[in-house]
Amino acid sequence: MSILLRQLAPMLRPKGKESFLCSLTADARVLDVGCGNNSPVRAKACAPDIHYTGLDIGDYNQVTGSISSADEYLIALPEDFAAAIERLEGCFDAVVSSHNLEHCNEPDRVLRAICGALRSGGRLYLTFPSEASTKLPNRPRNTLNFHDDPTHTRPPKLTDVLAQLQAGGLTVDRLTERHRPLLPLLAGLLLEPVSILTRRAMPFGTTWALYGFETVIWARR
Repeated sequence: MSILLRQLAPMLRPKGKESFLCSLTADARVLDVGCGNNSPVRAKACAPDIHYTGLDIGDYNQVTGSISSADEYLIALPEDFAAAIERLEGCFDAVVSSHNLEHCNEPDRVLRAICGALRSGGRLYLTFPSEASTKLPNRPRNTLNFHDDPTHTRPPKLTDVLAQLQAGGLTVDRLTERHRPLLPLLAGLLLEPVSILTRRAMPFGTTWALYGFETVIWARR
């Protein structure tokens, strides 16, 4: 499975999370900030030899066995979330934060802590809804418009995020303001009539790719 993912990820989503994980060295220490939706088991399928630490505010949407796939699994209260990351300063070769900032009580503090958690030469994978997502069609099931998700706080502003990364000593390697990978985009186009009828964003990020829902950043210290 891991070999197949390493082969397919760069083709399907060359700037996606799986591609990022597959690009890491085998012994990398990785912090996954906001590790719901089966992230532990999915990360280990991509990169089985990394040391994976997941951090979240609860066991969100985890299949049986996903949590046990993590080498370390940490839970923090929402009000202590940023502080929990701050306590991990300088501990990681890579940090993944996929659609986490927009759910945080203190997104700016969380992003500063994420930057601080990276060692020298460490790498960051960061995604969040694009600023344009506030004007996209509503798909209450699975979210397309930013406001479809009641747990969203405020849309991250790209210029502010980039300024924080620079202040945290990071250099951006890759930036896509509205990520639209070709193959998922084409699938999203085919599935769009179903998406409209069901008011549901289609699986595997296909509707997101069609509309350019997310901003994707790869950076390094």
